[in-house]
Amino acid sequence: MTRPKTLRAALAEHNEARRGQLMAAACPSRAVLSHVTSRWGVLVLVVLLDGTHRFSELRREVGGVSEKMLAQTLDALAGDGFVLRYAHPVIPPRVEYSLTPMGRELAGRLSGLVDWIEENYPRIAEARAAGSCSPAAEAA
Repeated sequence: MTRPKTLRAALAEHNEARRGQLMAAACPSRAVLSHVTSRWGVLVLVVLLDGTHRFSELRREVGGVSEKMLAQTLDALAGDGFVLRYAHPVIPPRVEYSLTPMGRELAGRLSGLVDWIEENYPRIAEARAAGSCSPAAEAA
């Protein structure tokens, strides 16, 4: 490997080595992408933008999620550094979930996507009804 000729080139090379490479099949950043963009991951992150929630509150807010999937999603998001899990030292146990600063940054970006989908759903439904999403329609 050749050495960079300038400090700027050395810094750029160092930063490039630290970035995730989502297009590379073996890059571990793909697991993070999977956690963040899963149906439950997106919804949990957006709900937590409103503030701290207990497990049961999250389950009510995120309609249709099972306890198992919610627990797995929260564990994955906490493991990635997006969600903070705080277990109060009381009996019965009380656990609360909130976003870390990095989680707030991410959830803010996802919130725009969620808003766009909700606002544009009539157009999406119309396109679906017209069959424009089917392979046969694309061939025509």
